[in-house]
Amino acid sequence: MSGGEVAGILVAVFWAILVSFLAVVLVRLAQTLRATTKLVAEVTDQAVPLLADASLAVRSAQTQLDRVDAIASDVQEVTANASALSTTVASTFGGPLVKVAAFGYGVRRAMGRKSAAPADVPAKSARRTVIVGRTVPPARRSKRKG
Repeated sequence: MSGGEVAGILVAVFWAILVSFLAVVLVRLAQTLRATTKLVAEVTDQAVPLLADASLAVRSAQTQLDRVDAIASDVQEVTANASALSTTVASTFGGPLVKVAAFGYGVRRAMGRKSAAPADVPAKSARRTVIVGRTVPPARRSKRKG
């Protein structure tokens, strides 16, 4: 055998090894592609119903938000009406009612002074003293004879 024939045999052997290696790689790649195709098909089968459910949930949420918006606008209208009614009642009855209450208080106070104050006790001692939010009765007179 000549040197060219040995080189040809070595090239043929290396070529056969390379083709075998590429064949194994292609078989594994085909298996991976089949598994990936199967996985994608399963995900698609599960994702389509999930997307339909999600779409239904979004539509339902939109309907509920429309209802809440309608309720909020009604509450805003009721609040505006209540505010207007409160203003009307305050302006109509507020002033005269305060005046009547003040007059009644003044009459009660005047009547209370006339009937509660004895002749020998001056009007100032019948007052109560206010100390830090509490009312203290006036000092008592001793009953000792002196």
